[in-house]
Amino acid sequence: MNKTTTTPLRLPRGLRSPFAIQRFLDDLRYNKEKNGETARSPRRVLETREAHCFEGALLAAAALRRLGHPPLVVQLRAVRDDDHVLALYRERPGAGCWGAVAKSNYSGLRFRSPVYRSLRELVMSYFDVYYNLEGEKSLRSVGRPVNLARFDARGWETAGESLWDLSLHIATRRFTPLLSRGQVRELAPMDRRLFDAGLVGTVH
Repeated sequence: MNKTTTTPLRLPRGLRSPFAIQRFLDDLRYNKEKNGETARSPRRVLETREAHCFEGALLAAAALRRLGHPPLVVQLRAVRDDDHVLALYRERPGAGCWGAVAKSNYSGLRFRSPVYRSLRELVMSYFDVYYNLEGEKSLRSVGRPVNLARFDARGWETAGESLWDLSLHIATRRFTPLLSRGQVRELAPMDRRLFDAGLVGTVH
């Protein structure tokens, strides 16, 4: 097993804003886990130049931390679909409206500018573009945000081994439903044009 390095994480130059971090994530290959499931640290993502949503969120959180933001992530839970992990930030470190940076194979599940007055409002901005391949809008709940600083002693930014303990912790926080049962029953299927737009650039 690879050990955690004590060398601080060295990020690429130019990650001077949340949007710059998003553009960097977008340029990474999407990790389809063809050789088995992974939960790579930011250092391993930079080495492999690929990431899925969990791995991208951790790298974004590390980069946002360098801009003065706490390294916050949150998991969105879906039905008959993959969950999604976002790196959170606010207009000013610890204050102001919410935004997000994210890695996704779907074009609509990525960046959000910090214009959302609450975390719920931010999360619901993903609702109409969060869908499975059957055209079902699949987002159902949101977990409690996790400040990754609690794992600093674990060396989460530079670990050589997969971070399954972090993944489990994030995935087992208390989740808050976003829809009532009645709202779920009344959901309309995806508009075909929006469906197709979300698949632009998808890696198969």
